[in-house]
Amino acid sequence: MNATAQIEPKPAAAAPLIRLQNVRKVYRTGGAESVAVSDVTLDINEGDLLSVVGPSGCGKTTVLKILAGLHSADGGSVNIGDGHGSFVEGRDVGMVFQQPLLLKWRTITENVILPAQILGLPLRAARERARDLLQMVGLGKAGDKYPFELSGGMQQRAAIARALIHDPKLVLMDEPFGALDAITREKMNLEMLRIWQESRKTFVFVTHGIQEAVFLGSHCAVLTAGPARMADYFSIDLPHPRHLDIKTTNAFGDYVKRVYRQLGMD
Repeated sequence: MNATAQIEPKPAAAAPLIRLQNVRKVYRTGGAESVAVSDVTLDINEGDLLSVVGPSGCGKTTVLKILAGLHSADGGSVNIGDGHGSFVEGRDVGMVFQQPLLLKWRTITENVILPAQILGLPLRAARERARDLLQMVGLGKAGDKYPFELSGGMQQRAAIARALIHDPKLVLMDEPFGALDAITREKMNLEMLRIWQESRKTFVFVTHGIQEAVFLGSHCAVLTAGPARMADYFSIDLPHPRHLDIKTTNAFGDYVKRVYRQLGMD
């Protein structure tokens, strides 16, 4: 008698870390309403580096604030984590802003451990982690320096280390390199990719630079001019590690053209 073959069931696909569905945000001032985000739907898987690109004022930062728990959505749904309390707002989110926002009277190490102090985490362990993080971002010898002793790019590296100090699951970055000169910005893009790969965190990176979005992202979300509407969402199949010369390839150019088309710039 022939034995019946047993078919192993395929493992269920992991749920995305973040799921936004038809998210809408309206600001109300003096009885007047302003729609900041009209319709955003996307999934972000754990370990992704999602770049969010769109023109200035289109609502990118509002989406980031919703992800951070700083704003609530006025429509649609926002699901972060597995729904069983595994994701804690504040504790599991790190943020990097356009300006480093380092406290000038604190050393770099003291700036980096600030979120750990606010959250009441053990400071001895936080200092050890700060040392490791500063080493990872290329500031291993800068822990005892003060912000004014560091360049703009170095200060942003310290800000990234600060965002990682409490071991968050999600790191949100709001145009963190926008104030840097073009050469330093290119260098920071390379550092950003290295830090993402070494930290194994999920990053959401907001930018209005189309080439920057394509170069950095494992995935890219394109938002239209405000109120923000999702125009496109796609994965970026470019090899890692990425180097600046990838920008000269046809594959890179095709992704850039795709974003141009969605923004009506072709």
